[in-house]
Amino acid sequence: MATTVDPIRQHILWGTPHSLYTGKARSCLIKKGLAFVERCPSHPDYKARVRPAVGLVTFPVLETPDGEFIQDSTDIVTYLDGLDKGAPAKSMTPATPVQLVVARLIDGFGLEGMLQVAMHYRWSYRDEQELFLQTEFGRGLYAGADRETRRGAGRRVMDFFSSSLPALGITPQTIPAIEAAYEELLEALDVHFQSYPYVMGWRVSIADLGLIAPMYAHLGRDPYPTALMKKRAPNVARWVERMQLPNTPDGEYAAHVADWLPDDAIPATLEPVLALLFKDWGPQLATDAASYRQWLDANPGMEAGHLVNMNDGRLVHPTLGMVSYTWRGVQVQRTSAMHGLWLFQMAQAAAQSMPSDAVRRLTSLLESTAGQDLMALPLPRPMERRNNVLVLQ
Repeated sequence: MATTVDPIRQHILWGTPHSLYTGKARSCLIKKGLAFVERCPSHPDYKARVRPAVGLVTFPVLETPDGEFIQDSTDIVTYLDGLDKGAPAKSMTPATPVQLVVARLIDGFGLEGMLQVAMHYRWSYRDEQELFLQTEFGRGLYAGADRETRRGAGRRVMDFFSSSLPALGITPQTIPAIEAAYEELLEALDVHFQSYPYVMGWRVSIADLGLIAPMYAHLGRDPYPTALMKKRAPNVARWVERMQLPNTPDGEYAAHVADWLPDDAIPATLEPVLALLFKDWGPQLATDAASYRQWLDANPGMEAGHLVNMNDGRLVHPTLGMVSYTWRGVQVQRTSAMHGLWLFQMAQAAAQSMPSDAVRRLTSLLESTAGQDLMALPLPRPMERRNNVLVLQ
């Protein structure tokens, strides 16, 4: 069957409703008010045009009106923010130094620091939501009208994804800590969203986009965790709804200017969220940084452009092998996550380039949230993404 590019010159988001990373790109498009159409990988054009262009079987992929293909939700947001040059009020990346660091941290935490809890609530409670998951996974694989065929297609890939729990450190021993940490985060976010519609205040930022990735696809859409969120944190559930709409009439808030807080300020209600971020993402990042350092030491002389991966395979989310660390009183064994380290590197780079007055304000914030040690974590060599994979600078 011949395939053609959509005649309407608009963005095409290739992804699925149940995809964590697609959620970040989708909300960015929605909140920017951009015309786009969303297509699942079951569409014949994915195999014919998208996969060859990207070189990987992955999503999300944004196809631009000019026919460019952009993979990785963070790169997609960077591209979309770039369309707003000359209109800084539309950018989702804060320009002021402390707000930028905080937004980068929360963006990375949502995408990688919360991956474990998102996967836990999807697959540890599989029996409670089996039919929903069959339908959702089948949606991305089968575009026909036969309901049982769609469910069967979903079942064929579900075992693969559910089998990944041990690699993420999700075991009977760690599950109580995972759930306790998530419930604490829900409580802190619920207090924050009582006062503000978005993470950084009155305007959407990359912090919202990173956080919505797990909070929509897994935790705010799958039946079991969605019920938990609505019972325990209804203000968070309302924020999840808000992130799927271009303009939400939030009558519960007082009149306000639709912007981040003035003078590079951080909402006081966000500080407990940051404290949990440092507490719960910090051990993983520190261990991943040690694994990265050991890999570099064992492979001296690697040139710029070398794949950051334990083998030569092209992976969107590469690993350097298994790591082990103590977290919330339990021993976690899981694969290292270099993509998360790359995201943290961006927050750290923003912190290292700020002026002296901002350094003092960030230092004060870090002291009040116990984040000094993590932000001082030494990374031995910068990484970057080239041709849809993570490489050494």
